Amino acid sequence: MENSIQSAALRTLDIEIETLQNLRASIDGTFRAFVQAVFHSKGRVVVTGIGKSAIVAQKIAATLNSTGTPALFMHAADAIHGDLGMIQPGDVLLCLSKSGDTDELKVLVPLVKAMNHPIACMVANLECWLAKHSDFILHTPISQEADPNNLAPTASTTAQMALGDAIAVALLSLRGFSPHDFAQFHPGGVLGKQLYLRAHDIYPHNERPAVGLQTGLHQTILEITSKRLGCAVVLDPDGKVAGIITDGDLRRMLERQPGPDFSALVARDVMSVSPKTIQKDELAVQALEILRENCITQVVVLDGTAYVGIVHLHDLIREGLV
Repeated sequence: MENSIQSAALRTLDIEIETLQNLRASIDGTFRAFVQAVFHSKGRVVVTGIGKSAIVAQKIAATLNSTGTPALFMHAADAIHGDLGMIQPGDVLLCLSKSGDTDELKVLVPLVKAMNHPIACMVANLECWLAKHSDFILHTPISQEADPNNLAPTASTTAQMALGDAIAVALLSLRGFSPHDFAQFHPGGVLGKQLYLRAHDIYPHNERPAVGLQTGLHQTILEITSKRLGCAVVLDPDGKVAGIITDGDLRRMLERQPGPDFSALVARDVMSVSPKTIQKDELAVQALEILRENCITQVVVLDGTAYVGIVHLHDLIREGLV
């Protein structure tokens, strides 16, 4: 039984890998011409299909949108029952179909062609009806599906998905789509946070633990405890950062100076000099990198040379960056 499961799974992957390798030949002059047509169009890419191809079409439209190419999904069956009005001047139609002989597309394509919109098809059969009625033919060659009966859309949808990604990334490259642009389209997810969340978005929610160079050890411990960040920044008489005292510094002090009397110690005696800092406008992921590289849990946030707050590891965990 286990061998049968493994054999079926590996066979599926082998067929789909071969399909993707064969797909490389489809990145040809027609592919380049289609990408250029989309890039220079004044409208959107309208992606359509039926069945499993419709599901892939939804994903391609979503990927195009998230990488800077306006797109929408239109189900081919709904299009011929009222949704054709979704297509606006300047739009380009991209039809997905393995066979290229789907009845709904045969009805839809002439209507769109009459509206003078460019039409591209993504098909496995270059001799199909859809290929003969499209301006751009994007070939997804399929020798066989991955299921033993050669029926379930598996390798064919893998090829469609991959070619859709290739279109989106080629357009992304032409547009010079930057990480900043990506963040604008993904503000709510972790990917977006990595690209836009900054230290100044985090530290104002925390306390600002601080003591002076001559602050006694007892008062320093109270400051660390009350502000609940596991540290206190030590400031010189001019208000500049002179050092930091963390829970770890206190433990190491006890190891160095065992004994019951610490009343004579002040912050200067315990602090670590040159604490790790970050400017308030720097990305939160840079704060995370500092924490990881130095095996620490807090980083001091500065506005120029002024101490303004703390970013703690727990803040970055809460934001989903860890």
